[in-house]
Amino acid sequence: MSDKTSVQDGLPVPGRYWAILAIALGITVSVLDGAIANVALPTIAGDLHTSPTLSIWVVNAYQLAITISLLSLSSIGEIWGYRKVYTYGLLLFSCTSLACALADSLVTLIIARTLQGFGAAAITSVNTALIRIIYPKRFLARGMGLNALVVSVSAAAGPTIAAGILSVANWPWLFAVNIPVGLTALLLSYKFLPPNPVVVKGRRFDVPGGLLNAVTFGLLIAIIEGFTHDVNIFIILAGVLIAAFSGYVYIRREMKEDYPLFPVDLLKIPVFSLSILTSVFSFIAQMLAMVSLPFFLQRVLGKDEVATGLLLTPWPLATMLFAPLAGILSDKIKAGLLGGIGMIIFAIGLFLLATMPTHLSDTEIIWRMAVCGCGFGLFQTPNNSTIIASAPDNRGGGASGMLGTARLMGQTIGASLVALMFKVFPGHSMHASLLLGSVLAVVAAVISMLRVSNRMK
Repeated sequence: MSDKTSVQDGLPVPGRYWAILAIALGITVSVLDGAIANVALPTIAGDLHTSPTLSIWVVNAYQLAITISLLSLSSIGEIWGYRKVYTYGLLLFSCTSLACALADSLVTLIIARTLQGFGAAAITSVNTALIRIIYPKRFLARGMGLNALVVSVSAAAGPTIAAGILSVANWPWLFAVNIPVGLTALLLSYKFLPPNPVVVKGRRFDVPGGLLNAVTFGLLIAIIEGFTHDVNIFIILAGVLIAAFSGYVYIRREMKEDYPLFPVDLLKIPVFSLSILTSVFSFIAQMLAMVSLPFFLQRVLGKDEVATGLLLTPWPLATMLFAPLAGILSDKIKAGLLGGIGMIIFAIGLFLLATMPTHLSDTEIIWRMAVCGCGFGLFQTPNNSTIIASAPDNRGGGASGMLGTARLMGQTIGASLVALMFKVFPGHSMHASLLLGSVLAVVAAVISMLRVSNRMK
């Protein structure tokens, strides 16, 4: 494929559809694998003869690898080309999925999951930057709507899909199912994804910046996890001091760079920074619900794993309907206003879930879940479109990486806050988590509304 394609205003149909399918398949398996193993942790711990506490690293290793490498891989995408980073990430992810399925000990599984996380980071770091190239500018909101749909549904549907797989197969199949999907995405990527021209010749990757990024974000995640696992307070304080120092050095260094790894240049754009902040709050609220609700459904209402997954399903289904709709509405309604409306609806849904009684029918649970999905679907599309569109053309990788980082940080903080709610409000943790999520969704709505009066750059 020639470079001429990459400088056109998007790809022509039907190549555009095949290219977006390659993106959708890759992002589906990478996001899904962040949550799909949670349901099987007790089984994995039993089969591999390890403790439940250690088995949590099957999830943590994956998330940590993504978090420490996402911005670095975004930068590499701007230097090498987004297509290269995406396809290499798919290849690594598919190979390590096979390694996860064949793992015969906890150590080998954690190593495979760590490498799988780096593959997922490569996929996530440039996927929205590729969408900016695939879609014509006038249809960018629709492309971002499809991407938001895939991300939201994949994240929310993890327990449902895991329950379905575990009902007919054992836990290695949670990873084995990635292989045909990943290889299909890889073949489509090689054939249909456009190459993007390197704007700045001779630009090199900032190795010291990459190391500082890994240390700072790695320690930040470790500190958050430490609070929720009763780690000695002096160890946590030491981590805070080291993270503060490395973060200070990191940001100071990045402020002097022409193309910073941590996009301080993009954060100077008001609408970009407001959109990133809105995204963080929205995903904190989402994770407060998605982690706490299974405990309520299983421990309070007595539902099994499969029933829990099915009762959570209306959320991603509603998102599936409203995310593309938001992409169409984005052409007529300002992103800040549409995103704010979505977050208000989301907040109402969380409040309705928080205040529902313990004796209620499945139908009453289902429509409350659907309200949350509607609101989140309306929000994600215009918010993500604004993040990508507000960045200069040569900083698409940085914007894409920051979008993914905001999602990961929000999800990590949200999950940790649920653990905190368990300690502070024993017996009422689910209600406390959902009420907090509702408040944070309102905060996200207010921040989103602030964008209405801000120009794009």
